Amino acid sequence: MENLHSSARLFGGNTPGNISTKLTMAAFISIALYNAVELFVLILLTFHRYTGVYFWSILLSNTMGVIPATIGSLLDFYDIGPLWLILTVSNVGFWFLVPGQSVVLYSRLHIISQNYKALKWLRNIIIVDSIALIIPTTVLYYGAAYFKTHPWNQAFTIIERIQITWFCAQEILISTFYIWETVKLIRFHHDRQRSRLLYELIAINLVAILMDVTLLALEYLDFYFIQVIIKSSVYSIKLKMEFAVLGRLIAIVHFRRAEPVCHDVSGTSSSVM
Repeated sequence: MENLHSSARLFGGNTPGNISTKLTMAAFISIALYNAVELFVLILLTFHRYTGVYFWSILLSNTMGVIPATIGSLLDFYDIGPLWLILTVSNVGFWFLVPGQSVVLYSRLHIISQNYKALKWLRNIIIVDSIALIIPTTVLYYGAAYFKTHPWNQAFTIIERIQITWFCAQEILISTFYIWETVKLIRFHHDRQRSRLLYELIAINLVAILMDVTLLALEYLDFYFIQVIIKSSVYSIKLKMEFAVLGRLIAIVHFRRAEPVCHDVSGTSSSVM
């Protein structure tokens, strides 16, 4: 596999003739777009009130993250449209897809944890990291694509690895905190059905962590092209898993209260649906 980290673009119109590459690209694009459309419909049908950080974070991460990121990769791969359009669509997808995933993970922590100090700390990390990484990544992405010089490409390669490493570590941190708090709930509650639901939540989070590690490994093995292609599909699957988590959290809440409630990021109670 050619080291494709020499440029911010995938192939810049030089689409490889290997039919397997084209079929693989088409397959992952189809998976990502199908998951995005399906999840969009499920979100609108499931939530009775279109409010709250969880609702908006998963909705925007899906519609403004997965879909633009997937279309951006498609435009880049086949060099369709002007360069500014390709870069802008890809960047918008990145803004909502990657940092947005951390917000989705964070927004449902209040249901299982009352450690408000830790929750506030995680919230501040997400805000600071998003600002600190989105701006330089965006600037260097445009610069590397337009100027195509070694310094710009090298700078983009460095910031690309920094941001994917940091956001991966951030998501793993949030998922680990979630697993830790879930394990504590299992220790204090011996109801078999509820414990089974909690174990399912742990399993889902472990799978999400494995997906993050896979993307990170592809990045450092210089399979940049593969990492970009499957990234939208992986995140679309993770968002669908998050929706599955929501269903199980609601089931757990039913064990505690007659009416399902959850907490938004401000810590106040609100309807889940």
